[in-house]
Amino acid sequence: MKRYDDQYCPIAHSLGLVGERWSLLVVRELMQGPRRYTDLVDGMPGIGTNILASRLKDLEAGGIVRKTKLPPPAASMVYELTPCGHDLRPVLHELARWGARTLGPPPADALRPGWLKNALQIALSPVANEGRLAFRVGEEEASVVDGESSAGIVEDADVLVETDATGFYHLLVERRLEGVRVEGDAELLERVVNAVASAREPVSAY
Repeated sequence: MKRYDDQYCPIAHSLGLVGERWSLLVVRELMQGPRRYTDLVDGMPGIGTNILASRLKDLEAGGIVRKTKLPPPAASMVYELTPCGHDLRPVLHELARWGARTLGPPPADALRPGWLKNALQIALSPVANEGRLAFRVGEEEASVVDGESSAGIVEDADVLVETDATGFYHLLVERRLEGVRVEGDAELLERVVNAVASAREPVSAY
């Protein structure tokens, strides 16, 4: 674990806890709930098992992750976030929104099951405080109601959006509707998408 003990700075201190390569990706995986070691390996293609073991050890030492045992009948050893670890959720969400601006459309083979629910939680939950929005993107289905995302198409949705992964990216990042089918309250969708764009505007404190 890299430390910045010569700097009395909360950013430096935070990087000492979660700034190593893969550390925040481990936290990302555990935001979805407790995971076995093999689940973490599968969820992060390219990570070496020795690196994962080292990162888990460091995150445990930092009070961010803990090891526990699931109750029967599973009775598996898993890793989960501590309350301190869960406090990183808004940090991850802001980092994801910042990175999405230059990420580009997703390759089809880069998406994993459940990605749409997570994407909606990050992109729309902070701004979708009204209505019931449902999305069907390829084979993935998810909804946002009262600022919380869930898997599947919510009943009595105010608006249903159907597109593919590329269209979804262009809708949220570039506010383009090419390849996007909208059924229902298009004005609600427009307000939410514009709110996402407004949240990305740079703000200067100087």
